[in-house]
Amino acid sequence: MIELQFSEHTRTWVNYIHELQTRICLALETIDGKATFSEEHWERPAGGNGRTRVIQSGAVFEKGGVNTSVVFGPVTDEMRMQLRIDGDGWFAAGLSLVIHPYNPYVPTVHCNYRMFEMYNSQGIAVDRWFGGGTDLTPYYLFEDDVKHFHQILKNVCDDFDTSFYPSFKRNCDDYFVNWHRNAERRGVGGIFYDHQRPMGNRETDWWINFAMRCGDAFSEGYIPIVARRKDMAFGEKEKYWQEIRRGRYTEFNLIHDRGTLFGLKTNGRIESIFMSLPPTVRFDYNYQPLPGSPEEALLQACQHPVNWLNA
Repeated sequence: MIELQFSEHTRTWVNYIHELQTRICLALETIDGKATFSEEHWERPAGGNGRTRVIQSGAVFEKGGVNTSVVFGPVTDEMRMQLRIDGDGWFAAGLSLVIHPYNPYVPTVHCNYRMFEMYNSQGIAVDRWFGGGTDLTPYYLFEDDVKHFHQILKNVCDDFDTSFYPSFKRNCDDYFVNWHRNAERRGVGGIFYDHQRPMGNRETDWWINFAMRCGDAFSEGYIPIVARRKDMAFGEKEKYWQEIRRGRYTEFNLIHDRGTLFGLKTNGRIESIFMSLPPTVRFDYNYQPLPGSPEEALLQACQHPVNWLNA
């Protein structure tokens, strides 16, 4: 077993994701007003550990999780083949969350920010990259909510590089897609970036700071939307549609999501990997919303990328 030599950058990032987890959980508990997060610490026998926090049956949130994981180990032949990575050892640390609200007028949200390192046979880091992003999955379309979410992300990106938001938005629009359903997006996007390596004047600290700013912006982007929609009245029709769309969310996570694949191929903790799945879903055969309905309006918004800030 290779003994990995973790850098000060690595420790800084690990400390940050644990602190961010605490802040996000507090913000979500406050807006829910009823439920609190349960916490489970777990150990990965092959190397590393994590802290899973789950909220269920709240006044606002039906199910959600805010997880941190710090995992590492040797690179296996299966990882080389399936994940197309090479080296002798690997390390990954990140925060990942998915929140499924009870009220169909409150959108589901996903967020993930991570740091990945590769090591040689002496345990010395020889490669490092950053990735992450966040996306919004509404069940009913409120353009003001979507514009708010995207504006917060654009503000963060613009402080670092004005090319980031359009580039990372495009990545997000092209990633969270159910390609098997005629390129139907699972929601209204956000930002997504991956394999961002330190180079030039953008060294490791620069990318860590960018990821921190993105993580800090989560509550600012999501909590005001929850506050606006959580008390709206709804009925069985709206709940039914929410569960239809949750089915699409489930399809993406089980078929296309690279994070799910990575967790499974590295013998990750199954309960934490599948925490992202919604509590109730529907898979009705060939379900189609009524023409001209709010449900159809949402579906149409998922058919192609939209420039929400100039819509």
